[in-house]
Amino acid sequence: MKKIMLVCSAGMSTSLLVTKMNNAAVKKGISAEIFAVSETDAKKHFDNIDVVLLGPQVRYLLNKIEKLLAEKKIPVAVIESINYGTMNGEAVLDQALRLLE
Repeated sequence: MKKIMLVCSAGMSTSLLVTKMNNAAVKKGISAEIFAVSETDAKKHFDNIDVVLLGPQVRYLLNKIEKLLAEKKIPVAVIESINYGTMNGEAVLDQALRLLE
């Protein structure tokens, strides 16, 4: 099971995106646990994830989180703005899966 964590300012703006990503995962037959957290709660989950995607509004955290997760070799990326803005769960799921390859 792939564990995908989304990080945004308050952990709420990505809840719809999580739902759409979960629907896309089911449709593709992919076993995934996808959840969203606020930037202040992100560190609490670093021991139990496979990939981190940042909402565009917290892209400034990219370098910091990459450094924190480098030793664990957990990939981190910013969600493409167009996919975030249109809540394209399938495209964001695909982005996460590409990072895990």
